[in-house]
Amino acid sequence: MTPADAPTSPVPEGDRIAKVIARAGICSRREAERLITEGRVTVNGQVITSPALNVTGAEKIIVDGRELPPQEPTRLWRYYKEAGLVTTARDPEGRPTVFEKLPPGMPRVVSVGRLDVNTEGLLLLTNDGELARLLELPSTGWTRRYRVRAFGAVTQADLDKLKGGITVEGVRYGPIEATLDKVQGANVWLTLGLKEGKNREVKRVLGALGLKVNRLIRLSFGPFQIGDMQPGEAKSVPNRVLMDQLGAHAARFERPETSKDARKEARQDTRKEAGGTAARTSNQHAKPGASRSARPANARPKGDTGWTTAKEAVGKQPARPSKEKPKGGAARPKGKLTLGTKTGAKAGQGPARFEKPKPKHKGKPHADRRRNP
Repeated sequence: MTPADAPTSPVPEGDRIAKVIARAGICSRREAERLITEGRVTVNGQVITSPALNVTGAEKIIVDGRELPPQEPTRLWRYYKEAGLVTTARDPEGRPTVFEKLPPGMPRVVSVGRLDVNTEGLLLLTNDGELARLLELPSTGWTRRYRVRAFGAVTQADLDKLKGGITVEGVRYGPIEATLDKVQGANVWLTLGLKEGKNREVKRVLGALGLKVNRLIRLSFGPFQIGDMQPGEAKSVPNRVLMDQLGAHAARFERPETSKDARKEARQDTRKEAGGTAARTSNQHAKPGASRSARPANARPKGDTGWTTAKEAVGKQPARPSKEKPKGGAARPKGKLTLGTKTGAKAGQGPARFEKPKPKHKGKPHADRRRNP
């Protein structure tokens, strides 16, 4: 029997159990494999000790005594980590963790990589362990950018040498883009860009140059930036933006049944941003302490007492003089030319003349009202 005639073993259905656990957002795939080998996972009541098992989703999977939650749409958050927080689910020393300080309403998430306890800035969080593992890989080509304050002196020429990589204590670090921003007393401010993100890479590399890092802030992770976020704040990345950035890997995480919800979420985020901008713009001309909603329709400011409507304004305006002609030869107000007595009305006495009416005064007329002689 030739190899071509040999029976082939059928491909098992479903996915590896470690992958399913990771996709549920409990932990990364590597951590899930460790839980399995430690006997902390059961499938349909049976304890398993090998990750070489495929499941279809119909099984009852329990991890550490808790049933595996149903898989949710893949989501990603930007989180501003504060200094002093440990990027781990449980800390044996009892220090506060990132996951204990998350804003209310956040689901169970895992971090994309880690930040040291004294490092602050952008930390990506996701409810999909497979996505976390993908984004951690240097093969994605995403640059991690940091803002660094370090004690010591260094020149830009020294920093340019890092473009070819450096070996520190037997560990090889890849190319690093470093810029000397400014010198502030005994400290220097630098901007670093690297793609590997190995453990304590920034501190060890700068330490080899004679610098001691005393503040480290991550500004961006690939296309995602910290922007104007505040410490402790978390913002969801719209699903459409996430899938665009994943490129060829998007098919692994995008599901048709959730695309409609993702579009709805993106529209809500856009409207929220637009609404905030419109509100700020409309309130720029508002009186301090006054509400824009208290302004009546078609109203204009009226001193410090409120608003005057158009109807009220019309009622308060003085009446305009009538433009109608006087009827029956009625005299117009005094001091204006008017139709006087017609003289020479008979034929042959010349054209009619017009004279000013004589003023009617009681008593002695005022000096400037006397007619010229």
